[in-house]
Amino acid sequence: MGAGQVALALALALTLICAFFLWRRARSAWKQSGLPKGRVTYADTGHWKPCQPLYAPRIGLSGKPDYLVQEGREVIPVEVKPGRRAAEPYDADVMQLAAYCLLVEETTGTRPGYGLLRYRAQTFRIPFSPSLRQAVLDNLSEMRRNLRQDPVPRSHDDPLRCRFCGHRQDCQQSLMD
Repeated sequence: MGAGQVALALALALTLICAFFLWRRARSAWKQSGLPKGRVTYADTGHWKPCQPLYAPRIGLSGKPDYLVQEGREVIPVEVKPGRRAAEPYDADVMQLAAYCLLVEETTGTRPGYGLLRYRAQTFRIPFSPSLRQAVLDNLSEMRRNLRQDPVPRSHDDPLRCRFCGHRQDCQQSLMD
């Protein structure tokens, strides 16, 4: 074997080793993302092309999930909260994800069986049950009723939420004095 063939064999071996390590790194990054196996068809993360909001005129709801992943015939919404650390998902995050599940159902005609809620170190698989679906519809109805009230009653007793609220200066019910 000549020197040229040895150099070519070494270059090929190095290329294969690099490809293997890149493949492992990509696979690890995918697992850490919390995304299911499937094809990402929508991403509102700023790293993709701009995405239009999903809109369901029948129920008057629109929104932009972080990801939609096509798994066979099912479209799975994924919401990412990278700053959150919690043993259990927050109720508000579950409701937001459920709204995205409802939007997927309304816009595709196929109801997702679940959605994924990704926190910093954990992914929660949230079943899109009939009761959760109804809770979203009930919340939408309550929000529409509240729009007709003046002022809308505060929905919490948490001074920290008031402290960082964008409406604090105008709120007559603020817990911050």
